[in-house]
Amino acid sequence: MPLRIALLSPLYESVPPRLYGGTERVVSYLAEALVEAGEDVTLFASGDSVTTARLVPVTAKSLRLNPECKDPIARHFLLMEEVLKREGEFDIIHSNVDYLGLAFARRSRTPFITTLHGRLDIPEITSIFREYGEFPLVSISDAQRRPLPRANWLRTVYHGIPPGLYSYNEVPEEYLVFVGRISPEKKIDSLIRIALKAQIPLKIAAKVDKADIEYYGTVVRPLLENSLVEFIGEVGDREKNELLGKALACLHPADWPEPFGLALIEAMGCGTPVIARKRGSIPEVVDHGITGLIFEKDEEAVFHIKNRLSSISRAGCRRRFEERFSSRRMSADYLAAYGAVLSGQSEMAPGIPLKGLASE
Repeated sequence: MPLRIALLSPLYESVPPRLYGGTERVVSYLAEALVEAGEDVTLFASGDSVTTARLVPVTAKSLRLNPECKDPIARHFLLMEEVLKREGEFDIIHSNVDYLGLAFARRSRTPFITTLHGRLDIPEITSIFREYGEFPLVSISDAQRRPLPRANWLRTVYHGIPPGLYSYNEVPEEYLVFVGRISPEKKIDSLIRIALKAQIPLKIAAKVDKADIEYYGTVVRPLLENSLVEFIGEVGDREKNELLGKALACLHPADWPEPFGLALIEAMGCGTPVIARKRGSIPEVVDHGITGLIFEKDEEAVFHIKNRLSSISRAGCRRRFEERFSSRRMSADYLAAYGAVLSGQSEMAPGIPLKGLASE
């Protein structure tokens, strides 16, 4: 009998996103892999989503670029209510809307599991995971757990991508690439300085959120005047395949507790090495010397580009991607997590009190 799974996605982007979007993109890959595995999947997402699962359109359009949406949290409350109306149709509910779903989980008689996709070093959320400690959590890297070591962690499931989505490119062109968003924690100013010191062209494919407009205008934009730097803006999968595949390396100098870094495995899928700062999940995702090179200071990144990058095998990058980061592996890991919850193995180990969480 197939497992009846309710898969909940954020509504900010469609599933999959047309342009930028991390969580919704991962939810899409998971939904398709679960359907391919023969499971009965119902996807709760925006109406402009495209999926082989059964789609329940909670809102007609995705919210981030929808000028009619003034309060996205209200739409997510309605998403949860729609799930609860149908809870009897499912064996398990898998939420990807972070802690928002936990308040609704207590009203559900159906087993409930939550994947956390963001950073957790935020003092205000500590009490949430103390209050709702009976519900099992999935992390997307072991590093993501560090601020909340005593939360009810079930397992870590690394992201996965359909192997055929990105094509392997053996012969790159002479440029570095960054894919993501413009923000202070992503250290775009550092990104540009590294490329300029290495004297290699840089292509930046990134979105600018409203909250980061000032950083973009005052810090980043003046640096874009150099002829070696090209700002492209947001791109979708097709454009990413070409940008990442033709690059010498994907440069990722972020200085924050990176929960995972989806663009890094997208690059690996093209055979493109990653050069990333040692923060958060980076040592888990990047195999130093095999799929890329890890650095601490900007000068070390420049050294890697000039002296060590040529030693990384692009075929080796692609091979390791297929071994570690396929959507089929991801779906198998989640099916194992669902099985653990349904068999009652999701309770916290005895003697680990929730009050042991980091202080508020």
